[in-house]
Amino acid sequence: MCGNHDLGRALLPAGQDANDKDGQECPSHKSRRTFLQQTACGFGWLSFAALANAATKPPHFKTKAKRAVFLFMEGGPSQLDTLEWKPELARAGGRFLPSAFPFKQRGASGLWISEAFPKLAQHADELCLLNGMTTNNAGHQQAVLALHTGSESFVRPSLGAWVVYGLGSAADDLPGFVTINPLSHLGGAQNYGSAFLPAMYQGTRLGTGSRGVPHIANRHLNDADQRRQLDFVQKLNRRTLAQDANQPELEGLIQSYELAYQMQTSVPETLDLSREPAHVRELYGIDDAATQNFGTQCLMARRLLEKGVRFIQLTSTGWDHHNNIRESLGGRALSVDRPIAGLLADLKQKGMLDETLVIWGGEFGRQPREDNPGGRGHANRGYTMWLAGGGVKRGFRYGATDELGEQAVEGKLGTHDLHATLLHLLGLDHEQLTFRHAGRDFRLTDVAGKVAKDIIA
Repeated sequence: MCGNHDLGRALLPAGQDANDKDGQECPSHKSRRTFLQQTACGFGWLSFAALANAATKPPHFKTKAKRAVFLFMEGGPSQLDTLEWKPELARAGGRFLPSAFPFKQRGASGLWISEAFPKLAQHADELCLLNGMTTNNAGHQQAVLALHTGSESFVRPSLGAWVVYGLGSAADDLPGFVTINPLSHLGGAQNYGSAFLPAMYQGTRLGTGSRGVPHIANRHLNDADQRRQLDFVQKLNRRTLAQDANQPELEGLIQSYELAYQMQTSVPETLDLSREPAHVRELYGIDDAATQNFGTQCLMARRLLEKGVRFIQLTSTGWDHHNNIRESLGGRALSVDRPIAGLLADLKQKGMLDETLVIWGGEFGRQPREDNPGGRGHANRGYTMWLAGGGVKRGFRYGATDELGEQAVEGKLGTHDLHATLLHLLGLDHEQLTFRHAGRDFRLTDVAGKVAKDIIA
């Protein structure tokens, strides 16, 4: 049985059925090979096929969200000092550590948000707080992989890869999935990889660099010479593929070479932040040393979203606060507060927030008890993430931990539940979004996951 959205289907001539007459052989083994051996269209057809596979696909059902941006806070930000107020901590005594920052009710919704996020707090009425998050493991490596791929120990496609596999890309000359400044550890490339999905669905890695714009042009060849070189390499690749068409890795390589060539023009133009007016740069904190790095990521994300990129992930590191949480968390919060608030305001001003699902959070949270002096240990039994835009309820709090914040007691959302909900908000049924590999149909949520319908507007 061929997998859903099989690459072979796009390589069949127009009008040819995906199955051979005898119904016994997958097109990737017979029909496609025959076509590739006989056709004279060569690279032009393969380029068209690659674009056809990456093109926009209809969702399983109609939803508001058409794209997503995931703001990943590596290390486990403390919900007890930011987004879940627990006044009992101040009265509990013993090893229980009160919040390092005062909390206030914000906006018309009255959501409790601490002074660690003063600018984000101004957008409280756009937020959907998920205070009942849980994950299976309190170790960074396992929890990070689970959040990104749904599996703690096996190599599986990442969330972004599944989204682009299900919905395709709306950008002609940009990848459907972009990750900016991703982790080099704690799973590394697995966190944005495609695993057994076709290679075209993996995340394209971009770095902000010193100027914020990655240099991807060939410094040694002009455009015409590079085009000739690429055509020659692709000719060799096609010859190899014609000899054995059942090589998804080679198909992915052919597609990635062509996309990379196109990106040399599209990426520098898209990510040239000098095109933005001064007030927008100020909104994101681009010219402030404290916020420049994440502000650059957020502004790059907005420009990529405008160009049709389907899924974007940004990463902020350094949230593993076992000591002196007031200063350490305060510094990290300062570095992202203004940029994230700027992104929400910019998307809203441009009329894009309703169709963009914004996801914020880390691999887990922090414990209510003091770990090292003034710090907190890892907490996987109850922590907080938040969503905004994309069809979620606004100014809404879903789930809660007990009075001291030790474990979730209401509105529990495990990792598979979170993934099922995110896919649903993007118009994808997590039980239908499958890919056949090694004799079985795999999905992001494995054999679990329930959609949190109460958070959907």
